[in-house]
Amino acid sequence: MKIALFGATGHLGQGILNEALSRGYDVVAVVRDASRLTQHNDKLKVVTGDVAQPASWLNAVRGADAVVASLSARRDGNPESVPANAGVFLDNLPKAGVKRLLWVGGAGSLEVAPGVKVIDDPHFPDAWKPEAIAQSKALDMFRASKADVDWTYISPAALIEDGERSGKYRVGGDQLLVDANGVSRITVPDYAVALLDRIEKHDALRQRITVAY
Repeated sequence: MKIALFGATGHLGQGILNEALSRGYDVVAVVRDASRLTQHNDKLKVVTGDVAQPASWLNAVRGADAVVASLSARRDGNPESVPANAGVFLDNLPKAGVKRLLWVGGAGSLEVAPGVKVIDDPHFPDAWKPEAIAQSKALDMFRASKADVDWTYISPAALIEDGERSGKYRVGGDQLLVDANGVSRITVPDYAVALLDRIEKHDALRQRITVAY
């Protein structure tokens, strides 16, 4: 299996990279600053590129079975880069001959009741709202797109944190998943497991799913 991973230097991106390499995948990590990725592996190729400049990465992703995008607006402080990046992938992946896209989404647009989303909770942190709204816009773009891209938008649980890899998780749709105690959580390693399993199972095509314990 060969994947191209955007955002490998981020928290979630690093977890996805580690899981992919542990499975023996060939990984092309497309990063803006190669010096921030210090990991070395015979299966890892690091390419300097910017999502917003497709010419910098189109050739690098050719031949990949899937592209994985784990992109945050926090580093550059521009939430609108999130839906903009979604549009770039939808427009350009077909040019590289890549049909499969896995998108690390947000939990803010998940429903906690009919018509009520996580972001609607009065306790939802104000600091998180701009990116949550931007991620919701990206989801709308995917759903409206006619591009020849089999995308999967994967929302994490409400709480995603460092922890152990159990390999266990549940898959849901547009509703927030909670456990028997009403808690919605998953670890970064198990989120990575769930995401890469979607590539191997070739399921959840053109759907938003969520994963949690």
